[in-house]
Amino acid sequence: MTTFRKSAVAVLLACASAALLAAPAPWFTWRSKNDGKQVCHQTPLGPGWEKVNGPYRDSHCMKLLIAK
Repeated sequence: MTTFRKSAVAVLLACASAALLAAPAPWFTWRSKNDGKQVCHQTPLGPGWEKVNGPYRDSHCMKLLIAK
């Protein structure tokens, strides 16, 4: 095997192993500072929103994610 192939295989294995360790992003309940409306979202919605609860495992913010 050439050095290039060995390097390519090593990079491929590293990427594959990193993908196996990846987990989905948690969900949080966010409240609007303007009208108090609450939504479930994975990322901040902007400066007009504050995080209320979480993290959750599902997109309905029903199943709490237990921290290890």
